[in-house]
Amino acid sequence: MSRIDETREFIPVRIAVLTVSDTRGLDEDRSGATLVQRLTDAGHLLADRAIVKDDRAAISAQLRAWIASPEVDVIISTGGTGLTGRDVTVEAHRDVYEKEIEAFGTVFTMVSMQKIGTSAVQSRATGGVAGGTYLFALPGSTGACKDAWDEILRWQLDYRHMPCNFVEIFPRLEEHKRRK
Repeated sequence: MSRIDETREFIPVRIAVLTVSDTRGLDEDRSGATLVQRLTDAGHLLADRAIVKDDRAAISAQLRAWIASPEVDVIISTGGTGLTGRDVTVEAHRDVYEKEIEAFGTVFTMVSMQKIGTSAVQSRATGGVAGGTYLFALPGSTGACKDAWDEILRWQLDYRHMPCNFVEIFPRLEEHKRRK
């Protein structure tokens, strides 16, 4: 079972939050605000926050800009993971992934099943890595953002989490680019 090793020092991670919406601004963005509150309460740093329209190219462009920034370690997007024609966040994420973290979507579905039952099948939450940056696409609902943070990301983005976590492998994400 997972646990926190109190002998290890907490390492704050720089996280950018992206809300994908055609209708919301910062004042109405409860899901983005929920993520910001949770990540800062956990001791992490808000690297940036933005809202983009449900447009695959615009989403991909924002993701690429943050991936290229040395000030961003993790990107969490909210919105656009559903099944409708305007839901293109997952495709935009996959446009930039070097590697997909397939188990993230599976674990998110398991967590969601406990809360919303079989309606969990309607989410296409995903995670991946690009340019040494972790990316996660969450549904737009506040509840889904709380569940993803509280049950998965909070732990995996904490260096003290055992037996393993995303933070401890940051240095190895781009080891394939090192000269031999």
